[in-house]
Amino acid sequence: MSKTDLIIIGGGAAGLMAGCAAGELGLKALVLERKAKPGRKLLMCGNSRCNLTTNISEDRMVQMFGDPVGPFLEPALKAFTPSMSQRWFAAHGLKTVVKTGNKVYPHTERAADVLNLFTDQLRDRNVSLACSSVVQALEKTKNGFRVTTDNFVVESKYVLIATGGVSYPKTGSVGDGQDWAKKLGHQVEAFRPGLAGFEVEPGVLQGRVGKIYEKVTVDVLSKGNVVGQTRGVFEIEKWGVGGTALTDASRIVARHDLKNYVLKVNLLDGKSEEIRPLNTRSIKEAMVTVGGVALDEIDFQTLESKVCPGLYFAGEVMDVDGPTGGYNLQAAFATARLAVSSVAKRCGKKDGFQTLEAPPKGQGARRRGPDRREHAGKQRRSGQKRRNR
Repeated sequence: MSKTDLIIIGGGAAGLMAGCAAGELGLKALVLERKAKPGRKLLMCGNSRCNLTTNISEDRMVQMFGDPVGPFLEPALKAFTPSMSQRWFAAHGLKTVVKTGNKVYPHTERAADVLNLFTDQLRDRNVSLACSSVVQALEKTKNGFRVTTDNFVVESKYVLIATGGVSYPKTGSVGDGQDWAKKLGHQVEAFRPGLAGFEVEPGVLQGRVGKIYEKVTVDVLSKGNVVGQTRGVFEIEKWGVGGTALTDASRIVARHDLKNYVLKVNLLDGKSEEIRPLNTRSIKEAMVTVGGVALDEIDFQTLESKVCPGLYFAGEVMDVDGPTGGYNLQAAFATARLAVSSVAKRCGKKDGFQTLEAPPKGQGARRRGPDRREHAGKQRRSGQKRRNR
């Protein structure tokens, strides 16, 4: 039976960053991925361009996440800020570019380049990645944990669950991490679709399918009161309404568990319309999952379980979600690094991460406005195909 310092379950954005962080801190770590290849959902992010983060301050990002997610994520986001995220990628050979809406992409605008960076770092830092490794059992033992897969058993004092939510299950996000957490004593909040479009009455779509309205604001109303407001794009699709302003509104609906609500769409020309959705699209089609391991059972300073010592969490397996536009990937990266840093301290690694200095001129994030390719992409994309994490 093999033993290691840290077992990381999940080879998505959070799990891959956790593996890289473990390598940086000198931990002996193993990343387990149930699919034949890692990062399948990462490859879909930002319409396969990979919206890595948002070019705003960590304080503003905490505010944008809102309660209860923002305050919970604050220590992680301050330990690995959006600007540090950009510098981290630049320091490892992948420059970034800031585009419309403060969205940060790799300068190549290829999600595959982000995935390759992660796997290269795992290789170079001697962190093992085992794909096609479906975890059958996660058990607490006298000395830590035992993880059983189809082909082998491995033990460790510490385990980090980074299996994601339940959106796009074909990518490997099937809710198994939440099931293990529940078996180990955790409460799991009900799953709801976050960042999804809305199905509406056919009359709302009449004669407008394919229409795109830029720079709208959407008021989410419940019992006549404004519960929240979003900004962005409003799109009319064959299946209903979407676009960033609408998908962000769905997160507000889910977070507040609203049943009877109205979406008031305010257009640039001063006109507005009220939409009463029939429902949101399926959670399988949502960009993120609202719900997961309850936040009050996780120490937000370390991301260690309060009910099962030695168990840590990162990313969307927790009841953590954010707006579209790079927030969710930043949360995945930041929580992964905070959790691994906490484990490293328990393992006697005192040095911590190397300080991320400002990159040399021309090596960090470059700001660039929209180009013709991006404009054409907006015309082609449907709201439900957006993968801006």
